[in-house]
Amino acid sequence: MIRITDRISIDETELAESFIRASGPGGQNVNKLASAVQLRFDVRHSPALPHDVRMRLERLAGHRLTRDGVIVITAQRHRTQERNRADAQARLVALIQEAAVKPTPRRATKPTRASKQRRIESKKHRSGIKGMRTGKPNWD
Repeated sequence: MIRITDRISIDETELAESFIRASGPGGQNVNKLASAVQLRFDVRHSPALPHDVRMRLERLAGHRLTRDGVIVITAQRHRTQERNRADAQARLVALIQEAAVKPTPRRATKPTRASKQRRIESKKHRSGIKGMRTGKPNWD
């Protein structure tokens, strides 16, 4: 079991890992070993996630979410397979933890009396400046 929060923990059988060859520089080693990890997690069919967390997670996942509701995380930062596995799992846990935080609702506030007065004063000032422009030029 992978512990996400106090109430959410994911069974390791829900994660599907496949090992692929890492892209980028690395010499002969990069052509021989499959050290990069592609981690897949089915968000829509996971029994561990509450509905609200699932919705926020789908929104947060962005381009990492497939049409079928599977999050795909590719980790290839490190040279070893084990470190890339740990990195991919840590990134998934961080994503789910971020989705588990309930957003605080915005409370509408009213402008203060002083801010209203400042706004009106600036409008009057600007109006005065523009009002001076309309007069005919005095060539005397």
